[in-house]
Amino acid sequence: MISGTTRLIAHLGVPTESFRAPLIYNPWFESKGIDARVVPMGCETEDYAAFLPLLFRLRNIDGALVTMPHKIATVALLDKANPAVLISGSCNAVRKDADGLLVGDMFDGEGFVRGMRRKGRDVAGSRALVVGAGGVGSGIAASLAQAGVAEIGLFDTRSQVADELAERLRRHCPDLVIRTGSNNPAGWDVVVNATPLGMNAGDPMPVDVSRIDPAAFVGEVVMKQAETPFLAAARARGCMTQIGADMLYEQIPAYLEFFGFPAATSDELRGISRLTY
Repeated sequence: MISGTTRLIAHLGVPTESFRAPLIYNPWFESKGIDARVVPMGCETEDYAAFLPLLFRLRNIDGALVTMPHKIATVALLDKANPAVLISGSCNAVRKDADGLLVGDMFDGEGFVRGMRRKGRDVAGSRALVVGAGGVGSGIAASLAQAGVAEIGLFDTRSQVADELAERLRRHCPDLVIRTGSNNPAGWDVVVNATPLGMNAGDPMPVDVSRIDPAAFVGEVVMKQAETPFLAAARARGCMTQIGADMLYEQIPAYLEFFGFPAATSDELRGISRLTY
């Protein structure tokens, strides 16, 4: 039920048809008797810079979840940015603080790393390839670096985007070995598809799966289906895999804390979720 007292969290991005977060947040709010709801809002790229500040002039807005294609554009609209935003150059959570300033954070990478650890895979000392250096990929790269990976590979079809992310990582994580320019997955301990490839039928693979080490951990950010062809192919090679929804479940507790709501666990969220494919 939405009423005149309901607090809103905007879910910003396009297209909204692929959004899964409301199917997890809203059942949890309902189960806790919290008068708040996540509402998808399909804001076009050309309108976003004007829309975000106006959104936070609403009396009943508590925050915003930010997804493609707005994560990078959000950074320039913030008054204050937390460390993960500064490293990644990307933001997926915004709230207004007590002084009325817009504060941003990035939780995609935190969700990915928590998901790895839940599956028993240690991040520290590993070598990770992140394919896609946009909003979600940059967040994952930043969190992997903060979690102690020894080496990270960055690839994006827009080479400048990957190079800019590499420069930020070098500035904030000077001991990290960084390579750019190749999506060859051979020899990497962790391989992440942080591109939209897999959202549409017939999409090409983000990497040559036949070159992935069977001992590698392979992760995905696409959430349009439970298991993408990329993950299915990696699993067939013997790899441990992580679906996009796992990252979402693991990052939501951090989001809730950021927005000032009571604590939740990923297991609790899975228990009440209405997420289906």
